[in-house]
Amino acid sequence: MDEPLLELETDKASMDLTAEIAGILEISIADGTVKVGDIVGSITQSNKKPASTPATQPQAPQATEQPSSAPHYASGPPSPAAEKLMQEKQLNQTDIKATGKNGRITKQDVENTNPTPAAPTPTKQALAIPTHPVTDPKQRTTRREKLSRLRKTLIKRLVDAQQTTASLTTFNEIDMSAVMDIRKKYKDSFKEKHNVGLGFMSFFTKAVTIALKNWPLVNAMISGEEIVLHDYCDIGVAVSTPKGLVVPVVKNAESLTFAGIESAIRNFALKGRDGKLTMDDMTGGTFTITNGGTFGSMLSTPILNRPQSAILGMHNIVKRPTAVNGEVKIRPIMYVALTYDHRIIDGAEAVQFLVNLKQLLEDPTRLLIDI
Repeated sequence: MDEPLLELETDKASMDLTAEIAGILEISIADGTVKVGDIVGSITQSNKKPASTPATQPQAPQATEQPSSAPHYASGPPSPAAEKLMQEKQLNQTDIKATGKNGRITKQDVENTNPTPAAPTPTKQALAIPTHPVTDPKQRTTRREKLSRLRKTLIKRLVDAQQTTASLTTFNEIDMSAVMDIRKKYKDSFKEKHNVGLGFMSFFTKAVTIALKNWPLVNAMISGEEIVLHDYCDIGVAVSTPKGLVVPVVKNAESLTFAGIESAIRNFALKGRDGKLTMDDMTGGTFTITNGGTFGSMLSTPILNRPQSAILGMHNIVKRPTAVNGEVKIRPIMYVALTYDHRIIDGAEAVQFLVNLKQLLEDPTRLLIDI
């Protein structure tokens, strides 16, 4: 029970399926693409071990050189998720200390193992020849890796967004002084009360929901020959995971508090890191925010997350000289970018949306009175 059985990749997420009962597993489909409703295997409930070892189970190599009758700790076959991770990390079965049932290697075992280069065993022939570097620094090598289903879907969606929309990007800059002052003043008490940090994403998400209500076409999408308008704000938050970019959705963000927004985003980040995002987490979305500033991006033109009509790009905060009341002062400035579908959003609306966002963040008291 609870032992990982297989890794399931969908168009939007990747997850491990575990055994709900203890028993004997029979595999119907070992690999490839399956449809919803297909049976990939079944478990016969039992507390007994199989009567005979399956023919596909790897046997211990060089048994004559290891007279010990005790089974090797890595003799059990790795789980499907563990085997895939072993290939990615280029690990052998003997490199890993198995902690699973009956010596089975689990995904956690592989994650806890770092590849170490094996020391070459000296031989008479090697000692008789002058030593040389193991690899030639001028040698040029290549390797191929199979695209994951998530990456294939991402490629298809990005190309589709570029080819089927009239994308245009407009920019503005935001003085982050007021937001940073609030965070500095209240971050400790906020963390103590809500058990979550007070980040920039809660300010931007809350400001975006107000600006979307003021400019509803930015929160709309095209469906055939109709425009679908939304009276709610489901905000997609782009999250980078080890397997690619995913966009979980904060539902009804307009009704959430700062703490609620921060908790939702933090949970998505943890689930994305651990490969536990569900289809429900990824479904829907009327507008997307992507924060390249966490990686040091100064400026970018984000690609639309279809079928949405707009996406906001946040960037890093840099102290720059700027004019304040006729004087040059050094202020923390962030460049923001709004990519939008020009088929339904006019340039004036896009620009005014960004201006409204700038006003809300440079004077955060507007967030309280919804102006």
